[in-house]
Amino acid sequence: MRSFLPLLALCLPVAAFAAGSDSSTPPAEPKCENGQVWDKTRDICTDAKDSRLDDETLYQATREFAYAGQYQNALRTLAAMSDANDSRVLTYKGFIARKTGDFPAAMGYYTAALTQDADNLLARSYLGQGLLAEGDIDGAQLQLAEIRQRGGRESWPEWALETAIKSGKTYAY
Repeated sequence: MRSFLPLLALCLPVAAFAAGSDSSTPPAEPKCENGQVWDKTRDICTDAKDSRLDDETLYQATREFAYAGQYQNALRTLAAMSDANDSRVLTYKGFIARKTGDFPAAMGYYTAALTQDADNLLARSYLGQGLLAEGDIDGAQLQLAEIRQRGGRESWPEWALETAIKSGKTYAY
């Protein structure tokens, strides 16, 4: 039984963050195909440009698409949101830019997101992972400290960045 305890301890942080829909947890897989968005009020898949979808629904769909590596679908849902300068929109534009290899654009989006909302912990985590990928360990650690100072202890953004710093590899999401 003892030999399983270290393994269990390693799995607990992931399990703790596996549920939920806010930015402090990883999202679920997309429910719809072909870039459509799940409309929970009508219980159907629909186009991201459907005017009946609210920004929160579009944001959750963006997160799901980004998590699944469906960056073009994520960009379509971001484009359908009402405020292109919303901190969350900028965060995901940065995430997609970083994941598709445009580090300078990613850093610009993350900086803009944090200008809008300095407490955007997800933007800080992604910024830190981007800095880490570029070899800036001190910059990544600074973002981790900011996440913690801004109330992000035991959150998905903290866990993802801390794991990346410890392993030397950015987290897949």
